[in-house]
Amino acid sequence: MRAALDLAREVGYVKLSIEGVAVRAGVGKHTVYRRWDSKGQLFLDSLLSLNGPVLDYRDTGDIKADLRRQIYAAVDLLGTPPWGPLYQALLGEAQHDPAVSVSLNERFIRPQTEKTVARLRAAQEQGQVSPDFDLDLVMSILSGPLYFQFLVTREPITHAYVDRVLEALFTGLGPRP
Repeated sequence: MRAALDLAREVGYVKLSIEGVAVRAGVGKHTVYRRWDSKGQLFLDSLLSLNGPVLDYRDTGDIKADLRRQIYAAVDLLGTPPWGPLYQALLGEAQHDPAVSVSLNERFIRPQTEKTVARLRAAQEQGQVSPDFDLDLVMSILSGPLYFQFLVTREPITHAYVDRVLEALFTGLGPRP
């Protein structure tokens, strides 16, 4: 997995190959293929094996501050090589390889989404969020602008941008009188 990540950083994901990884790792390509069906699966496992910061929520009693802290940590991580370019490549591969898409969703996207929705649910129970707001929709509204900036416009996601997204979201999310 280390060989796959090192090679991906050097040549880019598009030029990454099982054969190249095998040569870099000093093993036969059949050894690699026995464990991974595709370079996408190998790359996903390799990327998820990196020990990055844990993206867990604290409940300080202020949902907006807690979301801000969490999203800042995520965008800071993605703004620091090798995370951002590697994650972009992985998301790109997930568009073409259904197995990578399913694995990425099961092993990373869904667990992070569940953490966010659980924190939002706690805020809803504490009266910080309208009780009739669909929390899955909140997650989509929250993540959409961030992924748009990260993947489509490829502009840096700054803390100021995160603040603007949160402000817009909370304008409609707050409890109603």
